[in-house]
Amino acid sequence: MLLRLPKFYAPRTAATSAAMALFLGVLFIAPALPLSAEVTTAFKQAVAETGSRDADIAKFYREQNFEGVWTGAGELHQARRAALLDALRHAGDHGLPIARYDADTLERQMKNARSARDLGLIEVEMTRMFLQYARDIQSGALVPGKVVSAIKREVSYTDREELISGFLSAQPAAYLRSLAPRTIEYAALMKQKMLLQEQSARGGWGPAVNAASLAPGDSGPAVLALRSRLMVMGYLDRSNAKTYDAVMSDAVSAFQTAHGLTADGVAGSDTISQINESIDSRLKSVVVSLERERWLNKDLGKRHILVNIPDFTAKVVDDGRVTFETRSVVGANESDRPTPEFSDVMTHMVINPSWYVPRSIVVNEYLPALRNNPNAVRHIEITDRNGRVVNRGSANFANYTARTFPYSMRQPPSSSNALGLVKFMFPNQYNIYLHDTPSKSLFSREVRAFSHGCIRLQDPFDFAEALLARQEADPMGFFKAQLGTGRESRVNLVEPVPVHLIYRTAFTDSRGNLNFRRDVYGRDALIWEALQKAGVELNRVQG
Repeated sequence: MLLRLPKFYAPRTAATSAAMALFLGVLFIAPALPLSAEVTTAFKQAVAETGSRDADIAKFYREQNFEGVWTGAGELHQARRAALLDALRHAGDHGLPIARYDADTLERQMKNARSARDLGLIEVEMTRMFLQYARDIQSGALVPGKVVSAIKREVSYTDREELISGFLSAQPAAYLRSLAPRTIEYAALMKQKMLLQEQSARGGWGPAVNAASLAPGDSGPAVLALRSRLMVMGYLDRSNAKTYDAVMSDAVSAFQTAHGLTADGVAGSDTISQINESIDSRLKSVVVSLERERWLNKDLGKRHILVNIPDFTAKVVDDGRVTFETRSVVGANESDRPTPEFSDVMTHMVINPSWYVPRSIVVNEYLPALRNNPNAVRHIEITDRNGRVVNRGSANFANYTARTFPYSMRQPPSSSNALGLVKFMFPNQYNIYLHDTPSKSLFSREVRAFSHGCIRLQDPFDFAEALLARQEADPMGFFKAQLGTGRESRVNLVEPVPVHLIYRTAFTDSRGNLNFRRDVYGRDALIWEALQKAGVELNRVQG
C-alpha cells in the first residue's frame, strides 16, 4: 500500500522519510513500514536525552530499552494516543488547569514531526503529560498546604511508576477515566458544574433582586425579580404570582436551607445577598470543591466522622449514609484560632474532663489578667511543673512575661468546665478535638465560628451514644453511669473511628441537590485564585 504524505512534508533522507511515514501513517492511515537502524537509534537517543530531565521518566525508559509506548505502529499505541488526547481535551470538565496539558499543541507537534528525533521528543512529552494529568485528576492540581497553611491535609499520591505501569497494562480510555475520585459526591459535583455552566451560557439567573429585604405580602418589581431567580434556580415551579405568597415563602425557605440560613421564609438582607450571588461565583465554589475532593481521594472508612467547617456540622457516616448529625461551633476567624483541616483517628472519649489550658491562652489571655489581679480566673487552677496547685498569694505574676511564665493552668471537671462534660479525642499535633460546652446559646447562630480551634458539639451526649452503640448494650446508660461519678474517666473506642475535618462551601445532599455555605475563613477564595493562576478556566465546556 502506498502512503500519501501531507503536501508540506519534504523528506531530507530515506531514514527520516521512513520514520515520518510510519508516524503520520499510524495517526491517519496506519501503514506498516520498516524502521532502519539509523532511525531507531535517533529515536532512542532523543528519548534518552529528553527523558533524563525527569528521574522517573528516565528510569521508565531505561527499563523499556528506550522503546516508545505512544508513537508505535500498532493499534494499542493508537488507542493510547487517542485516549490521552481525549482526556486532556476534557480536563476542563473537571475544573483542572487546561493550560498544563495543551492537547492541540501536542497534536500539532505530531503532525509537524520531521524526524525520528522529533518522534522521540513527542514520545517523552506524551509520557510527561500523562503523568501530570494523572497526578492532577487523581490527587489535585494544587498542593493544599502551599495555598493555605491551615490546610494540614496529607494528600495521597500514587507512585508515578505505578501510574505508568497501570496505564500500560490496562485499557487506555478506561484507565484514564478511573483516575478521578470514584465517589458519589465527586460525580454529583461534576453534574452540578455542568448544569451551572449551561445556565451561565443561557445568561445566568436573571436580574438581581433590588431590595434590602422582602417579606410575605410584598409586591412590586423586586418580588418579580425574586420569583424569577427562584424559578431559574429550581426552588420555585413556574408561576405568574405577583405577590410574595405562601408558595414563594416555601421556596425561600428551601433556598435558605440549601444555603445555611435560618429557614423562616422571609427574604431578609442575608437571604437577598445570597440570592444575588452570581452564577460564576457559585461555579467557583463547585470547582474548588472538586479540587478538595481530589485532595481527599481515599477510603474515608466504612464508619467515619465528618466535620464540615463552614457548614458548622459534625456527622457520623456509616456505609455512606449519615446516621447522626449535630450542630457545631468551630474556630473563630482571627489570629491562630481558625480550625485546621486534616484527618486522624478517634481513639477514645474522656468523660468529666479536665481542661488543660493551652499555652497560648495562658500567656495571651490569662497572664495579663493575673498581673492586674492575682485572684482573676479563680475557676482555673494554677499548677507548677509537678502538678501541684500554686498559692496565688505567694506568686508575683507581674514578674513574668509570656516567655518566662513557669506555670500551667487547669480547670477541674465540672458542668461549667470549658470542655463541658465530655470530649472526644483523635490525638493530633494540633491539639484539636470535639467536645461539649457550657456555652449553648451559640448553637442558635447561623455563623458559628467562636472557639479557639476545637469543635464544640450541640448534642455531645447523643454523639457519645452513637459511638458507644457499637460496644455497649446500653450505651446511654453506660455513659450516664460514668458521668455520675463526677470523676475524670477515659473510655476507649473498641473500633477507632476516622475523623475528617473538611471545608466545603459547595456540596450536595443525599438527593444530589447543591448546597452552598459562606467562605467563613476565606480559604476557598485563595484556592480559586491559585487554580486560576494555574490555568483553570471557569466556563470551559468541552465538546
